[in-house]
Amino acid sequence: MTPSPVTQRATPPEVLARCRDLVRPALVRAVRRLHPWHAEMAAFSLGWNAADGTPVPGSQGKGLRQALALLGTEAAGAPAREGVVGAVAVELIHVFSLIHDDIMDGDETRRQRATAWKAYGTGPAVLAGDALFAAAVQTLAEAPGPHGAAAVRLLAGTLTELVRGQADDLLFESRPWTGPEAVRPHEYRWMAEHKTGALLGCAAGLGAVLAGAPATTAEALTRAGRHLGVAFQAVDDLLGIWGDPEVTGKPVHNDLRRLKKTYPVLAALTADDPAARRLAALLDTGIPLDDTTARRAAGLVEEAGGRRAVVTEAQQQLEQARRSLEDVPLAPAALGEILGLLPFVVDRTG
Repeated sequence: MTPSPVTQRATPPEVLARCRDLVRPALVRAVRRLHPWHAEMAAFSLGWNAADGTPVPGSQGKGLRQALALLGTEAAGAPAREGVVGAVAVELIHVFSLIHDDIMDGDETRRQRATAWKAYGTGPAVLAGDALFAAAVQTLAEAPGPHGAAAVRLLAGTLTELVRGQADDLLFESRPWTGPEAVRPHEYRWMAEHKTGALLGCAAGLGAVLAGAPATTAEALTRAGRHLGVAFQAVDDLLGIWGDPEVTGKPVHNDLRRLKKTYPVLAALTADDPAARRLAALLDTGIPLDDTTARRAAGLVEEAGGRRAVVTEAQQQLEQARRSLEDVPLAPAALGEILGLLPFVVDRTG
């Protein structure tokens, strides 16, 4: 008897590519509905085109949020196509948030090229972000089937959380590094859950909502996505200090140079350790760090346990995401692909 062939599960890059391919036509249509100027800036921000409109082949980003929306739909037992409208909406919101975030942070580059405000100007970039925001809501409001209203409610709540998280991130900049008013790791974790986790949670939950899944299923997927978002942000913070510039598109020690309050630094400062005290003295001056001082600060963060704390935090968040997915019955194939994405997202280098 000939043995049955072994079905191999798709790798995370294959899963992401499959989902991007399914979403891309609808995403292109949504962008083309914008004012031509906004559509040009959106295509640039999505990595499709250069600032002069020249197509950039193969540059699409990971598409994590798109994938979570489609996998959430499949996990709820529906075909992936039913989640495409949700995937388009969360991708538009993601790009909107990046455009505005770059303006607020003054970042001039992202992924080794100019940010939208640097390429087109601050005013035009703000308008493009607003247009993407509006397009995302309209996309969901026009979703076929009986679940569009519930999907819009979920997205609206997510947007409220996202801007609250961004507000706290900005307010952290004015708070001291040490003393009773210093930002604590638990406050940063709350901020990350709202600024980053809310949209990843929305993506996963939105797919289930559009599939007409029970509320418990959508809530479990949303919780898992939120935990993944906190882990994602923690790793982002690690890469902001120690990431390879060739991969991240930003200079090494970039966040330290900007005196940005990130999880590894805040965790290091809580240590009862000589390195933590030397780090605090260095940061309390409030003077932007040059290359030499930033390198020294990075060493102190690592010595005080900040880098180790990020890895621990990310792993704990992933474990909570897994437990959330155990709370409800999900389609095995989609569940396996979601579980496969969790460590892939955290182990990334850019």
